[in-house]
Amino acid sequence: QVVGKVALIQSVGSMELLREIEKEAAKQGLRQDILLEVNIGGEEAKSGFAPEDVRAAAQSALELAHVRVLGLMAIPPVPHGNMRYFAEMRALYVDINEKMYHNEFKYLSMGMSEDLADAIRAGANMVRVGSAIFGARDYTK
Repeated sequence: QVVGKVALIQSVGSMELLREIEKEAAKQGLRQDILLEVNIGGEEAKSGFAPEDVRAAAQSALELAHVRVLGLMAIPPVPHGNMRYFAEMRALYVDINEKMYHNEFKYLSMGMSEDLADAIRAGANMVRVGSAIFGARDYTK
């Protein structure tokens, strides 16, 4: 539903979704920019490629004419103490970027309001800061 309507889709975390975006972008005659989502903490409640599978997904995406991967995205398991996960993401980003994408990646998206300083120290150049701007969500409603 968002193909062609947004500049960047950050949450492409399955081969099925990658293929669907390719199909819709081809139908619209455009190239959709995306980030591959990595489930860096291996959480069942979160989507994303397993760290050991994201390289194969990145390789497959290179063969798609209507999708352009601009980097990686992850939301680690907890809001504090994520340096281990951030370091793992940075390593994946550097490895895939150098070996497959000729250093053309633009974004390493990780971290949120609570841990953005650590995420930036680890190499993130895109963070989610909704809570810092809008305040905490009220889940009682």
